[in-house]
Amino acid sequence: MLGSLFAKTSLKPSALHLFQFNLQRGLHSRNKKAAEFLAQGFSAIKEVDRVMDKSEPNSRLLIPLLRKAKENFELALEADNSNAHARYWLSKLHLKYHVPGACKAIGAALLVEAADMGDAEAQYELGRRLRYENEYVQSGQQAFYYLEKAADQLHTGALYLLAAIYLTGDGLKKDMASALWCFHKASERGHAGAAIVYGSLLLRGVQLPESVTKLYKTASKSSGSAVLDPVEMAKEQFQIAAKAGCELGFKWLQRLEEEEKRLLTE
Repeated sequence: MLGSLFAKTSLKPSALHLFQFNLQRGLHSRNKKAAEFLAQGFSAIKEVDRVMDKSEPNSRLLIPLLRKAKENFELALEADNSNAHARYWLSKLHLKYHVPGACKAIGAALLVEAADMGDAEAQYELGRRLRYENEYVQSGQQAFYYLEKAADQLHTGALYLLAAIYLTGDGLKKDMASALWCFHKASERGHAGAAIVYGSLLLRGVQLPESVTKLYKTASKSSGSAVLDPVEMAKEQFQIAAKAGCELGFKWLQRLEEEEKRLLTE
């Protein structure tokens, strides 16, 4: 009896395809609407940051912009409740900015939700806060968990922070191989701080692990160079930092140039 009931109510192939198409179209429409609200929220936040550079953080000039940003991020969530990035930015408004009605508890809850939903920015921010701003609770393992999740998505800030943790052994066993890999990946994506530390380690003659030398060998095949020169590799790192506008990058390049000239005159 039940079998015949299900048979009667099951969708025909054509009806099923139409249902799936409408479902996908609905999801696309919600995602598109959420993206539009997010873009408007980002625009308002960008203007907030611009005004903050010229005024106080709690200036009344910021209130209309902060309200606009908050409203748009909330609308993005209404349009698509699964949007982790909207959650992250809404959490940031509650935790960082002096938005009217800001609540730290709401901000923290939204940040955890966004991180657990896989947003790399949220994972990095939560990991960083757990590690450096949670002095009354032992949360080192939780911090490491979220930082590692963000690093898996190649978030440069998380890669740099993990590299520093591995390098110093702060809270876990020192792991130079993992530190160098993280520095390399962060630098590869333009992180100036990672490039400076990585370059200085190369100049000190640090032993590169196989996981990193493989990356260089792959790149050298396309360029035709097979020799790994630590000075040249360090120079590349300082150039990355300089390109990002880091003053230390320029200083290191100048020092290397002066050293090369000195060696030529001897």
